[in-house]
Amino acid sequence: MFNRNMADTERLRRITEAVREAGRVSVAELAGLTGASEMTIRRDLEVLAAQGVVERYRGGARSLLLRGEEPPFVLRAQEGLEVKRRIAAEVAELITDGEAVVLDGGTTCLEVALALEHRRLTVMPLSLHVVNALTGAPQMTLLVPGGRPRPGELALTGPLTEASLAALRFDTAIIGCCGLTATGGLTAHDLGEAAVKRAAIASSRRVIAVAEAAKLSRTALAFVAPASALHAVVTDDTADDDETDPLVAAGVVVRKV
Repeated sequence: MFNRNMADTERLRRITEAVREAGRVSVAELAGLTGASEMTIRRDLEVLAAQGVVERYRGGARSLLLRGEEPPFVLRAQEGLEVKRRIAAEVAELITDGEAVVLDGGTTCLEVALALEHRRLTVMPLSLHVVNALTGAPQMTLLVPGGRPRPGELALTGPLTEASLAALRFDTAIIGCCGLTATGGLTAHDLGEAAVKRAAIASSRRVIAVAEAAKLSRTALAFVAPASALHAVVTDDTADDDETDPLVAAGVVVRKV
């Protein structure tokens, strides 16, 4: 899992935005923009290239991000950490020791994993970032599905992941999302991840979605499930009632923290 400090993350964000806006930017231009050395910029571009964000060429990079795509994991991981940790703590309160839990990928679910790592649970993570966080958890039984990890995101996708989920029955699925509305339902940016989320929901008795408030007004490309498939949504206390009231009307318990 990437471990970069806040200054590194902010520089990567500025580089990503600059390349995305201009289409192509040279190493020298990025060094001037960020105040970093050209050697540091080259290392940053290698990180972003590994995430599928940019394509390197001699002396610079061009953007591979399309409009509406999610920012890379390495950038999202440091965003809104306080909010994600509050959400994670609330989710942990909803889980009872002894449960079998399927835990989605994404940066909020990574914080949920850290909040659960000392609990007596059986957990199947759907991301290698989450597997890494829970490896060695003292009381936890860790089940690792098959599948193909997406570059950077390291979410497990494909028929092997879906078959692993279909073979089991979980007490609770903790699902991340890219968008969630009462009318549009739960949505994701990636088609493969959407299929895995659907399989996790189908194999679980209870479904808890985790989403920062901003996601409650968004709809991403790939449909996962209607809002009515969710039993609870844990979000932050900035969520607008205009977004959460329709979810409650659809039968979803909404917890703002």
